[in-house]
Amino acid sequence: MAIRIIESKQNPRVKELRATLLRPGRGDTESIALEGIHLVVEALRSGLELSTIFVSQGHENLLDELDLTDSTEVLALPPEVLASAVTTESPQPIAALARSRNWAWDQLLTTQIAAQSLLIVLSGIQDPGNLGTILRSAEAFGATGVICLTGTVSRWNPKAMRASAGSVFRLPTLTASESKCFERLKAAGIRTLATSSHEAESVGNHDLTCPVALVIGSEGSGLSPELAAQCDARITIPCPGSVESLNAAVAASILLYEASRQRSLSQ
Repeated sequence: MAIRIIESKQNPRVKELRATLLRPGRGDTESIALEGIHLVVEALRSGLELSTIFVSQGHENLLDELDLTDSTEVLALPPEVLASAVTTESPQPIAALARSRNWAWDQLLTTQIAAQSLLIVLSGIQDPGNLGTILRSAEAFGATGVICLTGTVSRWNPKAMRASAGSVFRLPTLTASESKCFERLKAAGIRTLATSSHEAESVGNHDLTCPVALVIGSEGSGLSPELAAQCDARITIPCPGSVESLNAAVAASILLYEASRQRSLSQ
């Protein structure tokens, strides 16, 4: 493994790392930036190709944990140079640039997959921690994919990736407009259920073993009336306490668990 020494904060690769971290998700096939050994390991384990690895001088032993290909560029930087490019307050000694995986509608909605679909549709989720948690729960409870409507935070946001614990690399995820999303779901025969705290039926009254998409709204205002009206039904999570509504990630996780529970009982 050839390691190249980089001393300047103005090096093109260092500038690319900085820019990608600051402006993540400019397209499904754009570069993504990873901070920390755990995310880098998860990316490799999930089959992503790393174009460049950045390691802080004195921590080159971390490279021994990585199964790198000969095509991966390896750069060693002074700690202060790497720190200038990353976004965390306490920088980790390793970072990387990778190519994001480009998922297609056909991978989410093929005839075989559509019959077992358990999708999450996210509208206006702004907190990257919430998005990452939803992706992690979606993988844990057997969701077949996630659709992020326009206006939802990028899944390649560094905080979202960390909160996902690697699920972001493996779970089929698309970004789409509202019209394209519902057009595709209806054509595939997938039932859409809008989450709401008002004028909605308990999720326990609905069959989640059929092909279904759970539509989750933003943290502050939930789903818009226009979006909810496009869905086949409205569901809610009964809460005996006095809390008016649940955090978006908590609500999504509970609904995913209920879907997983119903599906396990029907087998």
